[in-house]
Formats: sequence, structure tokens, C-alpha cells
Amino acid sequence: MLFIKNEGMGQWAIEVKGLKKSYNGVEALKGISFSVKKGELFGLIGPDGAGKTSLFRILTSLLLPTEGAALMEGYDCVRDYRKIRSIIGYMPGRFSLYQDLSVQENLNFFATVFGTTVQENYHLIQDIYVQIEPFKNRPAGKLSGGMKQKLALCCALIHKPKVLLLDEPTTGVDVVSRKEFWEMLKKLKEAGIAILVSTPYMDEASLCDRVALIQEGNILSIDTPQGIIDSYHTDIWAIKASDMYKLITDLKSYPGTHSVYAFGEYLHFIFQTECRQDQPKLLSYLEEKGNRSVVMQATVPTIEDCFMALM
Repeated sequence: MLFIKNEGMGQWAIEVKGLKKSYNGVEALKGISFSVKKGELFGLIGPDGAGKTSLFRILTSLLLPTEGAALMEGYDCVRDYRKIRSIIGYMPGRFSLYQDLSVQENLNFFATVFGTTVQENYHLIQDIYVQIEPFKNRPAGKLSGGMKQKLALCCALIHKPKVLLLDEPTTGVDVVSRKEFWEMLKKLKEAGIAILVSTPYMDEASLCDRVALIQEGNILSIDTPQGIIDSYHTDIWAIKASDMYKLITDLKSYPGTHSVYAFGEYLHFIFQTECRQDQPKLLSYLEEKGNRSVVMQATVPTIEDCFMALM
């Protein structure tokens, strides 16, 4: 499939069409297609092994697709790989900066690689860099997880990219740092940068303008977070008891069960279609099985519930 370069035209910063990637006959990507607007925060939501990293490596010109094509700001990721690398900022899932270099040395190095200086584009990283500036002489390898994350983002932004690609940037980072990081992404989006971010955390989906749910190399759904939730029309019951392991075992054995899975301190339970009004019968069944302190209440769906329903 061939795309014609269309530099500076249209609303799309990223265009992916029929993209496939196979490793020794095993398909990691199975013909996915989506587009990301300029100035949009687009989330790729899915578990480990869904194909997110393969996609990012293709978009950054580090990996060749088996089939299909992708454009970044009108440039083909295979044919125009040199131009691609100059207009994108990339944060891989694993911290990949020079651990023996200091914070300041890493930043200066990446600015030099792209033919610019820290001073020239300091306005892009100022809000982030002031948080790590007290540690500017510390080796990058000795920073905390949250500080490493902020440094990596600064290095990805220092050449003023048009597109920012973030592959699971908050994995392994504490809750406070995760929240701070998403606040930073909102500000970057407002500056007109297109952002594609992948995450295994379903709660982060609600922070995106649009999301694509991906599983086993297939995109299951693309919409706004609220749009995905609004498309879910099945009743969900939140259930808990004194012995949660026994509860989930008994629910899986119940004849009227469609699905049941852990969700925080509760289990989320869905009846088979013909059994949707059988909650009194279910409660009686659970009591007969010896479950104690059973609580059962209707609940509203989340992105995670929608994802589970699509699998």
C-alpha cells in the first residue's frame, strides 16, 4: 500500500493504514488502521503483548512493517525515515538515556544530536525541567523512576518535535508521578504537539482525547473515552463477600454467568442475557454455597469493562 507524501497538508499528524508485522510467522500486528490529529492526545490502550511496542518501533522507523504503511506529518515511515527521525520525539518503554551521564549532560547531548541547543527550545521543557534541575549534576542512572521519566521527556522534546510517541511511559512509576506526567502531557497537547501514548493502565484512558483499544494485534474499538463507555449497554453488578476467592469460584460455576472478573475490592459480574433479572436467585445460590457477608449492587461501566466485553 502506497501513501503519497503530503507535507504540511491535512489535519492528520499520524496515519496508519492496514499495518501488519510478523515475527517468524507470528503476527504481532494484524492490519491495524487509525489516525491521530495534530494537537491530539491519542491513547493506545491494551495489555502487554497486544502489539503496542511493535507499532511504536515501526512509527519511529526502527522496524520495517510486513505489510501496510504509516505516515508521520505526511512522511512515509519507511521511505522518509531520515525526515521522520527529525520531527518526532520518542520515549521507549525502557529507560534508554546514558546512565553514566548527568541530567544536564544527557540533555545537552540530545540537543546537539538534533542540531539545536537547550537554550533555543527551553520554553518547551521549562515546566518539566525545573522539577529535575536540582539534580542536574546527578548521573541519570541514580535518579528515581519519576525523575528518570521527566528527564526522558525533556530529551524527547528538546528538538521541538511535531509528534511525540510515548511507549508505556508510566509503567513502574508511582501514582503521584503518573498524575504529574499526564498533567505535563495536557500542556504539551495545548502547545499543538500530537501525542500518541500507549499504556496498560485502563484508568489512563479517560485522560486522552480519543483511545484505541488493542488486543493481540487487533484494534477492537476507537472512540472518545466517553463514547466507548456510552456504547456499552449491559448491566454490571459489583459483588463482594468475606471470602473473595470462594466467591469468584462459585460465580464462575453459576449457570447464569456470562462473565466475572476482579475489579478493585469487588468482582464485576454479568448475567447471561436470559438471566438478567435473576439477582435474587443468584444471591440465594451464593448463600447456599456458604458465602458470607455478600454485597451485590448495580454499577456503571468503565473503560476496563468495555475492554473486557470486546475480548
